[in-house]
Amino acid sequence: MFLIKRRPIVLVAGLLLTPLTAWAHHAFSSEFDADKPFTVTGTVVKVEWVNPHSWIHIDVTEDDGSVTSWMMEGGTPNALLRRGITRTVLTVGSEVVVRGYQSKDPDCDPKCRGSGRDITFTNGERLFMGSSGTGAPRDGTDPTEGGGDEKLPEGDDR
Repeated sequence: MFLIKRRPIVLVAGLLLTPLTAWAHHAFSSEFDADKPFTVTGTVVKVEWVNPHSWIHIDVTEDDGSVTSWMMEGGTPNALLRRGITRTVLTVGSEVVVRGYQSKDPDCDPKCRGSGRDITFTNGERLFMGSSGTGAPRDGTDPTEGGGDEKLPEGDDR
């Protein structure tokens, strides 16, 4: 009888003790702009295999010789591994092409930020690196979404 009367208190206490990180995940549209697709080619300088999103840092050499640093948000490390993006495939020094959507914050200081959708390696292999189900445009790069709205950079010959 004592436990039955106390059950609501125990339930509320349990909910209050639940880690807030579970509630901290964001939707695509809160950080990234579906109307600002990009394609960049550069050299991988760092990979962060962290949850809830991995980050791939690349340096892009501009036409004038200057370097623009980008950090691309990808799916969870586990999701990337299941898609074939592993620590042995994605290494520092790799040349890659990343397509995605720029952050709503247009300032590239200290780095440009974007949500990566797919990554292409020098051997021509293209793999989906994004996060599914976050509200990102259905652009056909996610093999689980079955195609959809094409919002890719002009000149994309896909």
